[in-house]
Amino acid sequence: MVKKILLLSAFAMFSAVSAQKKHTVAKGDNPYNIAKRYGITLDELLKLNPGVKDGKVNIGDVLVVDKKSAATASERKTAVPSTPKNSGEIGYITLQPKQTVYGITKQYHITEAELRAINPNLDSNMKIGDKVALPLEKIRKYGAGQTQEAAKAAETVTANGTVVKQNADADSYIVQPKDNYYRITKNFNITQDQLFAMNPGLEQKGLQPGDVLKVKGNAAKAVETKPDRTSQSTSPSETVTAVADDYVTYTVRDGDTVFGILNRFGVSLDELLSLNPELSNGLKAGMVLKIRKLDAQYVKKSGDALNVVIMLPFGFDTNDSKYRSISTDFLTGAKLAIERNAKSGQKLDVKVVDAGNEASFKNSLTQINKNNTDLIIGPFFKSSVVEVLNYVQKEKIPVVAPFANSEDLYGYENLIIVETTGDSYAKRIVEEVGKVYSDQKIYIVSGSDKADANLVKSGLEKSLKNPNITMVNSPLDIQLDKNMMTGQSAPVIAILASSNEELGNAFTSRIIQMNSEVPQTKSFSLAYSSSFEKKEKEIGHLVYLMDRKINTEGSFEKEILGDYKEKYCKTPSKYAVIGFDVVNDILTRENKKGEVFKQIGKVQTQLATKFEYVRAKKNGAYINTGYRVVRLEPQN
Repeated sequence: MVKKILLLSAFAMFSAVSAQKKHTVAKGDNPYNIAKRYGITLDELLKLNPGVKDGKVNIGDVLVVDKKSAATASERKTAVPSTPKNSGEIGYITLQPKQTVYGITKQYHITEAELRAINPNLDSNMKIGDKVALPLEKIRKYGAGQTQEAAKAAETVTANGTVVKQNADADSYIVQPKDNYYRITKNFNITQDQLFAMNPGLEQKGLQPGDVLKVKGNAAKAVETKPDRTSQSTSPSETVTAVADDYVTYTVRDGDTVFGILNRFGVSLDELLSLNPELSNGLKAGMVLKIRKLDAQYVKKSGDALNVVIMLPFGFDTNDSKYRSISTDFLTGAKLAIERNAKSGQKLDVKVVDAGNEASFKNSLTQINKNNTDLIIGPFFKSSVVEVLNYVQKEKIPVVAPFANSEDLYGYENLIIVETTGDSYAKRIVEEVGKVYSDQKIYIVSGSDKADANLVKSGLEKSLKNPNITMVNSPLDIQLDKNMMTGQSAPVIAILASSNEELGNAFTSRIIQMNSEVPQTKSFSLAYSSSFEKKEKEIGHLVYLMDRKINTEGSFEKEILGDYKEKYCKTPSKYAVIGFDVVNDILTRENKKGEVFKQIGKVQTQLATKFEYVRAKKNGAYINTGYRVVRLEPQN
C-alpha cells in the first residue's frame, strides 16, 4: 500500500511538471504583456523564470507560464485571423495617440473578444501608426473622418480571406518592398521631417511594405511654413510634461518597458501602479502615465519681468582673454534668442556678468541679486557652477550649465545640465545594434580616445549573448568574417565610436568597400560625419547619432540663420549656435511665474541641438539626453 501511494505521488509530481506551459518570446513581447496574456502577475512570471534579468527578454527565449491559465490562453490564440459572424468585409484603422483597446471597442461597438479574434497579435500592435482590423461596416458607420480615410486607403480582407489592395488616393502612397525614406522623399519632393509629420508613428515604426503613407497635404505645408518653433517636440511618444494637477507625466514610446520607466524615473512598481491602474492591461505606446507629484520648485518672487543673469568668462577684469572669443560668440546667439522671445511677448530683464576666470570667479557672485534673480545661465566651468549653486542654494534659483557635466553635479535639484553625455549615445547605439544582431562579429573603431568605445563595448557585452567584439584603431582593420562551413565571406557589424572627421571618412570608405563584397554589413556611428551625407547612396545600412548639426532645409533654421546674418553680417559660429540654442530653449520653457521645471520635460529641438531632459536621480539635477537618430538604408 505504501509503495502504491509513493508511485501515485511520483506520478502526480511528474504530471505537474509536464503540465507546465511554456511561451517562446516573439517580437514585441515583454514580461508585462506575457504575464497579462497568461493571466498571471508580473511577480509570478519573474518567480517562475529567475533567469529574466532586469525585466529583459530576448526573442526566442522560452519562459515558463502559469499552467492553469496557459491552456485558456492557447485556446484563445489562433494562427490565422478569423472573422466574426456576419461581419462581411474587414477594413483597417490607423492608431492615433491615446487610442486604447477599450476606446476602440466603445467607439466601434465591438466586444473585446471580437476585436482580438480579428487581431490575434493585438497587444504587440497597439503603437501609434499601427493598423487595427475592424468590420468594414463598423468603420463606415462609426469611424468618421480619419478612420474612414484609413480604411479606404488600406488593404481590405474579405470574409473568405482574400486580400484586395485598394488604390491610395492622390495624396497617398503605398510602400513597396524595396522602398526607403530617401527614395520616397525624393520622389515626392518632401523632407523626412515632413514625411514624419504627415504620418504619426512612422519614425518609431519604420517603413512596412503595404503601408499607406500620406505624401501631400496640410501637414507638409505646416512644416514648410511654420514661423516659430518655441516648442519642437519630436513626437507625442517622446514627451514628459506636467499636467494641471501638478503631476509629472510620461507618454510611453515604442520599445519602452515597465522596468525601463521605473529605472528612468526612480519610482517603484507599486507607486507606478497606484497612479496608473490601467497598467494592469499592459504597457502600450501612446499611454500617458502619471509618474509622481511635482516637487516644490522655484517660483519668482516679484515683478512681471523674468530676471535672467548670463555669466560668461570674458576675463576683462583679469586680463585673461583665453575664453573671450567663445564667450562673445555665445552671447551673440543668446542675444538673438532673447530678442526673439521678447518680440513674442515675454517680459525679460537680462543682465550679463563677466565671470572672469576660475580663480577670480567668487568676485562675480556679488553681482547676482539672490532676492530678485529668476534664472542663471552659465558659468562655463564646473568649479564655478558649484560655487553658484552653493551661493543660491537656499533660494533654489534654476541654474543652466551649458558645458559642465560630471557626476558630482548630479545631486543639485535646481541644476539643468545641457551637455549630453557619451553614456547616452552609447546606450542608444547598443540598443540599435541589438535590433539587427545575429551572431555577427562586431568591430568598434575607437581612435585615440577610447572612453566612448569602452562604453559601447561594455553595453554590448551586457545586452548580447557572448558577442565576439574586437576594438580597432583604424577602419582598415575591420575585416569581413568567414563562414566556417562554406569558407565564404560573411558580413560583420561595424561601429564608429569617434567624432574625428578623418576617421569618419575612412570608416565610410571601408563600409562601402565591404558592401561591394558582401552587401549585408550593418554599420553604426556615435557621431555625424560629412562623408555620411556625401556617400548616402552608396553606404548601405547605417544608423548614426547627430547633435549640433543644423538642418539647413528647415524653415525654422532658415529663419534664424537669416536673422543672425542680418544682425551680424555673418553666419553663426559653433558657439553662437550653442548660445542661441541654450537660451532659446530655456526661455521657451519658462512661464510667467518662473516655473521652468514645469516645462522641463518637453522635448525640443532648436537650431542644432535636441533637448530631452531626464533627472540624474531622484531629487537631483536634470541632464540633457537628446540627440537625433538618422537611418540610411541600402539604395537599389
